Amino acid sequence: MPLSARTADLAATLEKWSPLDPDQAELCDEYVAMLRASEADAPGQDTALRRDGGPEHVTGSCFVLSPDRSRVLLCFHRKGQFWVQLGGHVERDDASVADGAFREAWEESGIDGLVPWSRDPADLNRHALPGAFGRCRVHWDVGYVVVAPHDAVPVVSDESEDVAWFGVDALPDDVPHDFGERLALVLAEVAARG
Repeated sequence: MPLSARTADLAATLEKWSPLDPDQAELCDEYVAMLRASEADAPGQDTALRRDGGPEHVTGSCFVLSPDRSRVLLCFHRKGQFWVQLGGHVERDDASVADGAFREAWEESGIDGLVPWSRDPADLNRHALPGAFGRCRVHWDVGYVVVAPHDAVPVVSDESEDVAWFGVDALPDDVPHDFGERLALVLAEVAARG
């Protein structure tokens, strides 16, 4: 069965991506299986990419890095009450999950001139959500990387309590438990692929 255009784009991207980390490679296969199963249940609907498509769906996020990769821009997530990379739900007008992630990075940071490192992902993170997230129960997040201009100054958006730069080796205490490990893998992906 042919997949919807955006679902097919993400599935094809994930099928050709070869993450450095074996756990990410295994998770990548699970993402593709989820996308195909979702499309089989609701052909042509991009259900897996829509917030209203069910309690489990794909989101897109961006690790915003300084040009020398020594700093990462994080937002203090209002619902989660932790520092994390920028991102959110894929909107109907987004041409792809990558485009949705890049849009979210711009909206949440207020930084003009963000440059995508690649249209390939650098991180996959499937995580359960507490009740504060409403109908959303599991996010299948696809993380991308963008590079900010050298002198970029972020602006806090309506979706975050704060946005700030942190050294990649000096993250705040209140990040998700696995965030430091994930960031290290993202930086390794960027370094390996130039």
